[in-house]
Amino acid sequence: MGLFREYDLRGIVGSELTEDLAERVGRAYATYGVKRGVKTISLGRDGRLSSPSLHKALLKGLLAGGLDVIDIGLCASPLVYFSLFTLPVDGGIMITGSHNAAEYNGFKICVGKSAIHGEEIQELRRVMEAGVFVSGNGHLSEHPIIPDYLAYLQKSFSHVHANQLHVVIDSGNGAASLIAKQALELLGCKVTGLYCDLDGRFPNHHPDPTVLENLADLMQAVKSHRADVGIGYDGDADRIGAIDEQGEVLWGDRLLVIYSREILAAQPGSTIISEVKASQSLYDDIAKRGGRGIMWKTGHSLIKAKMKEESAVLAGEMSGHMFFADRYFGYDDAVYASCRLVEILAKTQRPLSTLVADLPKTVVTPEIRVDLPDAVKFDVVERVRLRFSEYLRSKQGLGPSKLVLRDLITIDGVRGIFDNGWGLIRASNTQPALVLRFEATSSAQLTIIRAIVEEELLEAKRAVGC
Repeated sequence: MGLFREYDLRGIVGSELTEDLAERVGRAYATYGVKRGVKTISLGRDGRLSSPSLHKALLKGLLAGGLDVIDIGLCASPLVYFSLFTLPVDGGIMITGSHNAAEYNGFKICVGKSAIHGEEIQELRRVMEAGVFVSGNGHLSEHPIIPDYLAYLQKSFSHVHANQLHVVIDSGNGAASLIAKQALELLGCKVTGLYCDLDGRFPNHHPDPTVLENLADLMQAVKSHRADVGIGYDGDADRIGAIDEQGEVLWGDRLLVIYSREILAAQPGSTIISEVKASQSLYDDIAKRGGRGIMWKTGHSLIKAKMKEESAVLAGEMSGHMFFADRYFGYDDAVYASCRLVEILAKTQRPLSTLVADLPKTVVTPEIRVDLPDAVKFDVVERVRLRFSEYLRSKQGLGPSKLVLRDLITIDGVRGIFDNGWGLIRASNTQPALVLRFEATSSAQLTIIRAIVEEELLEAKRAVGC
């Protein structure tokens, strides 16, 4: 069933996701949850046009399954996570389509203090398909969560005096519209807001700050207002995009460098986690400053689980998910991440661009998507892994330049390390596609490495008939 994804439930409303299905998900969650000690949960929803009807249907199923529900109202996804730590609940559900197009919606599902993912989501699917549900008569109460959240931020950042630091935000008409401007003003910022009216049609641009074209208005506004920083949010405000005072994008790994330097200065030896798509300069910088950097699998649920396992203080992804266990609860919250960035700018009194100006200059591609059916994508990656493993063993020179593979990282796909750069092939967990990325010390080296990796990919695709 396409609705049940790796990290959440998500589909097109009316076909893949209906009100009847939402009610059955509620019944299934109650049945799944009762075996895991779930008695009371929080329930939030974003501003999509379909969210009220799905909320009504899901709530009906949850109550019929005997769960008590605290309705926390219209909010962003991180506020459901926030409620897990601040309200007397055993789990939570957020109704959101995240950064998907307006016709989508879905559910992010938590048990205990963590979002379920992978096999746990498939188990929920099996419970729903079996149709044998617990019954009861749950109780509904309401507790708007936004005032609690803003009060928490005000207390947490009471030491910050931003002195009218000028921040331009782009909420993309998504859930950040409900909280971002107010939160940053509490820190003393002067805030110019773009598209901060909640509108589930997303009439101005798609709410995904990892796509450059979605940042165009924000980049222009930062320059025209001569602002100190620009911050963009995705549809449910768990991912952040940042623009420096020159109108240039700071992608997730560079943003993580800024956060990690601040934390490591106070807590040397701390563990910081990122993913296989991140720049090598991030991991080098963490090590240089006395930290323990861990490269891990892509995926916000996987990163959160690894954080707990390793007792990491910070983690981040290229996609803009930033997780703070330092002074916070360890989940991805783009508005909280914004406050941490403003805190650093207010403390250092330096332009944002200068905070990473000393990093090595490299040439990096954006994520390159190669469409490939789910049935063969993992097989293709495995074939590339086997070939690269042989190259690593034999020290065979590759391509016309006879580059030698120096190392191979296979925790999530294949990341081949060469003297002057690296190339990555991994299977997407959420789409029928492969994801490629490359980084090198020069454009010429990047072209060489990319050609080597793409040739191996072509051979692997041919081998499976694609």
